[in-house]
Amino acid sequence: MERLIITGVNGLLGQKVSELAVSNFSVLGVDIHDTPFQDKINFEYRRIDITDRKSVKDLILNYYPSYIINTAAFTNVDGCENQKELCWRVNVEAVDHLVYAARKIGSRIVHISTDYVFDGKNGPYVETDKCEPLGYYGKSKLASENVLHASDMEYAIVRTMVLYGIGRNVRPNFVTWLISQLKQRKNVTIVTDQFGSPTLVDELAAAILKIIQLNKWDIFHVSGSEIIDRYHFALKVADVFNLDKKLIKPITTAELNQPANRPLKSGFIIDKAENELVVQLSNVEDGLKKFKKHYKKIMK
Repeated sequence: MERLIITGVNGLLGQKVSELAVSNFSVLGVDIHDTPFQDKINFEYRRIDITDRKSVKDLILNYYPSYIINTAAFTNVDGCENQKELCWRVNVEAVDHLVYAARKIGSRIVHISTDYVFDGKNGPYVETDKCEPLGYYGKSKLASENVLHASDMEYAIVRTMVLYGIGRNVRPNFVTWLISQLKQRKNVTIVTDQFGSPTLVDELAAAILKIIQLNKWDIFHVSGSEIIDRYHFALKVADVFNLDKKLIKPITTAELNQPANRPLKSGFIIDKAENELVVQLSNVEDGLKKFKKHYKKIMK
């Protein structure tokens, strides 16, 4: 089997990619924790800090992977405004370390990016639209893309958004947080003016592996097929999980007064991914119904 390294393997996306990859690849998962969160699939695990250049170089040159999937990132959007140095080390310098080592042995990289590279004034976006990030998180992710563009290697960049799903010991995402709050009968305030394309992690992971399978080294927008504001997305979650919608209250982004500016009118045009990667990406209701089946299994 060809060898594959997955960075950030303990995260939501890293777990799902590793689940799907182990049947076709010899997988080495890396993360900053002492042990892997996944214990039901067969893969090697190493604890590594990908911001350390020597550690990354030694890992890649010793394992000699054909492919590297970089799911690791500092994704706390407001945290990136307050911890700019850490954000840059994880989101940009670590990618440079991966590229430096991968180039030496001819590995190819699939790198995960975000709709936050756009300003959210003219969405939905295609892959070739001009990037103009608003906050430091988006700026760091655009810089990471530029690290790859400046290299002379084969790579793919997968931009996604509003990722949700279920994993082991992962921090809550919008959907799992909302379900938890509503089950506890807590009122929640959700913004009405942030539009995006909610993305089921299972479908994103499948698309990433299709890139390798089909040898498609390019930029792809991979997200759910429907654009919706967060408030109405929350109402859909409540409907699918039979929870009380009256606990969900509308609010505007300006009223939240968050440290980081968000792209408001986002969303992706996903024709390229669907056609070239031969994947089907769900609308909101279908994605949530698929998610509900996984959620019930893990939350038993």
